[in-house]
Amino acid sequence: KFEFNPKVGIDNPALTLTEDTDGEGVGEPRFYLLTKDNTETFGFCLHEELGCQGHVIRQIEQGGVAQRRGLQDGDRLLQVNGHFVDHMDHLRVVQKIKASGNQVLLAVLDGASYEAAKSLGRDLSQLLPEDIRPRLCHVTRDKSGFGFNVSCPEGTKGTFQLSVLQDGPADRAGVPPGCWLLELNGDSVKNYSHMQLNRKLKQSGNKVTLLVASSAVEEFYRLRGLRVTAALADTSRLPFKVRELHLVKGPAGYGFLLKEDDCSSGGVGQFLWDVDVGLPAERAGMKEGDRVLAVNGESIEGLGHEQIVHRIRAREDQVTLLVIDPAGDQFYHSVGSGGTVLLWLGS
Repeated sequence: KFEFNPKVGIDNPALTLTEDTDGEGVGEPRFYLLTKDNTETFGFCLHEELGCQGHVIRQIEQGGVAQRRGLQDGDRLLQVNGHFVDHMDHLRVVQKIKASGNQVLLAVLDGASYEAAKSLGRDLSQLLPEDIRPRLCHVTRDKSGFGFNVSCPEGTKGTFQLSVLQDGPADRAGVPPGCWLLELNGDSVKNYSHMQLNRKLKQSGNKVTLLVASSAVEEFYRLRGLRVTAALADTSRLPFKVRELHLVKGPAGYGFLLKEDDCSSGGVGQFLWDVDVGLPAERAGMKEGDRVLAVNGESIEGLGHEQIVHRIRAREDQVTLLVIDPAGDQFYHSVGSGGTVLLWLGS
């Protein structure tokens, strides 16, 4: 049995879907957006049990956030942050949740419906929408501008739809036509007038970062009472990437130093310095000033320096680090993704 007991707090609870069945005893998935701070727990365990299929929700903490928001003992976990996980190795699913940091979006199915669907040979991924992630896009202006136009119903605030010029900067950056604008450069646009938005765009210079959602994705979150955040976004089209470094210790060690320091974007981080030429760290691609985001697949968000050192040393001869360079680190904090962007960047 493998148990995972993350901590949980919730930002905006999910509204559960109607428990109608389709005549075959299979209900609908339910979605929960769980958000915690560093002192809270997610308040449940994730089990793998003999004679029981799937990733099973157990040991729901009495009075905890998971219980208050509706997770049930015996629920089966189907999706983590938009990724279908029923077919995945249990440890990998646990790592996905841990790598989410302080926010995770879960899709679950009640135990009876799960067993019924399995007995019928149904593909459980078909019960879920194909893509429920908003999208972060970084657009660089050319001679024609950013390559999109904004429309807004007269007399309203915060409701902006984008029409995208084919093969223009926005199109090349991955902005879908007809999408809805949610954030501009990390700030919500829900209280902006059309005039204020245009002014903010002009003040952005030659580059702008947009959090957008297609009509289907916007409707998905709205109907369930969920707040769309950059932490849940698809970041695959952004110019900055995290790197996964796998180090195998040599006779002279790994060849780097871990130092705690202030982040340029605020707060405290763990940084890699004194990377020795020719040793495992350099050969794995480590660069001076890289910031550590995760150790062996687990987010280090909220941990102290000594705790992180202990995690690096936990496996005697090897370690896997998820890192990002200073420019990328500053960019993601500027658009509000912070540490919880880990899963999308690292998955």
